[in-house]
Amino acid sequence: MPATPAPATTPRRSSVTETVLTAENLVKHYPIKSGILRRTIGHVRALDGVSFELKAGETLGIVGESGCGKSTLGRMLMRLEEPTDGTLTVDGVDVYSLGRSEMRRMRRDIQIVFQDPYTSLNPRKTVADIIGEPFDIHPEVVPKGGRRKRVQELMEQVGLAPEHINRYPHQFSGGQRQRIGIARGIALNPKVLVCDEPVSALDVSVQAQVVNVLEKLQDELGLAYVFIAHDLGVVRHISDRVGVMYLGKMVELGTEDEIYERPTHPYTRALLSAVPVPDPTLRGTRDQIKLQGDVPSPANPPSGCRFHTRCWMAQDICSSDEPQLIARADLGGAHPSACHFAEDSVVSGTRKASD
Repeated sequence: MPATPAPATTPRRSSVTETVLTAENLVKHYPIKSGILRRTIGHVRALDGVSFELKAGETLGIVGESGCGKSTLGRMLMRLEEPTDGTLTVDGVDVYSLGRSEMRRMRRDIQIVFQDPYTSLNPRKTVADIIGEPFDIHPEVVPKGGRRKRVQELMEQVGLAPEHINRYPHQFSGGQRQRIGIARGIALNPKVLVCDEPVSALDVSVQAQVVNVLEKLQDELGLAYVFIAHDLGVVRHISDRVGVMYLGKMVELGTEDEIYERPTHPYTRALLSAVPVPDPTLRGTRDQIKLQGDVPSPANPPSGCRFHTRCWMAQDICSSDEPQLIARADLGGAHPSACHFAEDSVVSGTRKASD
């Protein structure tokens, strides 16, 4: 099996219409405390106005550098973090307005697969207990007498031997542990599965196997995925649409083909230029954009466009006016991009950042 799946050339699903999740202007600021009285002296702006929609059966990939707010977004979608501002609706229901008992029922519709399969599973519990735990919280889903059979069915769905139901997490490999986490995630038949870096802790050869399991489950169950990852190759393979984040903002949003073949934001272009070229005969044929400087602190983000301090195309307007994530009429209604000079970014092609 190849280490990295080949990128899809055509959409894997052709009829995606129903919106199951809508995020509008999601904001999460963490207070910075100081002194004996623990006074608030500032805020870390981890998420600062992110909006998108997710369709039934669709995969939305979320990419960006470490610290850009990807995992915070994932926790916000699960309401593991309370919002500073913004709204989140799942099937038309305002998630952040729900009380505790209502939220418990809502969690049947949106579940999560965590990044590290070595720490996300309780080492003192068997696979039967781990995968079956959602049924303790939602006993109406599966009668108590049928839980063992249902757990074995879930194990088979993710490619695990059902006879290993009484084993403990340490008796499985990393890839198998992540499959256990996926089985737990789909136990309640959710509509949305948030995958927070689900393959980053795995060997490259195992990553492809786990991605194939996720694709199989999506085709069988009609799941919608929010797939958070660093690996742009994996994201391209599994995603229908891709959102690019930088310093708490969504800077570009489009289909897999639009983002990878026709990026309009300089930051997206810089990310893509850093993807390794597997064919040795083609290495050196593509200019790599080397960004200058470090990512600014989310506690004190730059004014205007947050990327302007590292952008080779920046002009005066970039430091004063914040660009909005909108479709560009001057590009024929191209996909949304938060850049004042999106058209110039396309025309400039592979011009180096240092030019």
